[in-house]
Amino acid sequence: QVQVVESGGGQVQAGGSLRLSCAASGTFFSINVMEWYRQGPGIARDLVASITRTGSTKYADSVKGRITISRDNAKNTVYLQMNSLKVEDTAVYYCRAEVQKTSAPNNYQYWGQGTQVTVSS
Repeated sequence: QVQVVESGGGQVQAGGSLRLSCAASGTFFSINVMEWYRQGPGIARDLVASITRTGSTKYADSVKGRITISRDNAKNTVYLQMNSLKVEDTAVYYCRAEVQKTSAPNNYQYWGQGTQVTVSS
């Protein structure tokens, strides 16, 4: 069984910063891609940033230059450093981990329960 747990959400004023963490635990061979998504009220869940095991990153255009994704493979943890936050960044932020359970190249997707980020003006 694999568990993915986010933490670090909260309320902050516009222009402020937050750091989200997401830790994966359980029994598995490796974690390949780790991603952050967000879902605002009445909006579809969208990709914010992703990072591969080797450190290659991708970002949504709306967050480039303000948000940084990083990971600690030894801790099976991914981070999302969010700076210069805007009201429109308000959403539930979800972590997704692409997990390889055995040496066979089969990947499984696991989602966390989400953490709320609220940015006030």
